[in-house]
Amino acid sequence: MLLNGQGFDLWADGYDKDVGLSDESGTYPFAGYREVLNHIYREVLRKEGADVLDIGFGTGTLTAKLYQNGCAVWGQDFSEKMIAIAGQKMPNACLCAGDFTKGLHPSLTAHRYDAIVATYSLHHLTDAQKPPFLRSLLALLRDGGKIFIGDVAFRTREELERCRREAGDSWDPDEIYFVYDELKEFFPALEFTPFSHCAGVLTLAK
Repeated sequence: MLLNGQGFDLWADGYDKDVGLSDESGTYPFAGYREVLNHIYREVLRKEGADVLDIGFGTGTLTAKLYQNGCAVWGQDFSEKMIAIAGQKMPNACLCAGDFTKGLHPSLTAHRYDAIVATYSLHHLTDAQKPPFLRSLLALLRDGGKIFIGDVAFRTREELERCRREAGDSWDPDEIYFVYDELKEFFPALEFTPFSHCAGVLTLAK
């Protein structure tokens, strides 16, 4: 998939083999992966030179592309190795180490952002942890800013259970996925854009 004149192609940027196979075959958990990241990429770039916070950025597959297109990047990840790889791609980014489920680094909470992104990372939060964590992120947005969550996500609990049954032994019981209808009770303005039977983007604006 090509985006704008620069041909943003996630396949060329450390696209893990297993992720690619799952996406191409349309199977759980990574069906729709490229579309999820491409959607967030396009949305963030609606604001030129946006300040972006990435929660669980990994090797910087998404944020390195945003960085190359003029965004200033902050982020937190638990893996020192991934931080080192991402740091080579984004030498001027502020990248912090730490488990976000236990809180964000103080240097990140001291700033305000135009966009906060989290791709395939927040499923480590329990259903009870998700609402307060999202509220803490909303507080870090500038007026008009948005949170973009790209992940394994479902509109209803029924859809999640159907996917669980179809996935069988490949289902990961340690990951707690988003259910839009349930989270919307806490955030009425929450929007959901599905990109496959098991993935989509949740968007929350300030």
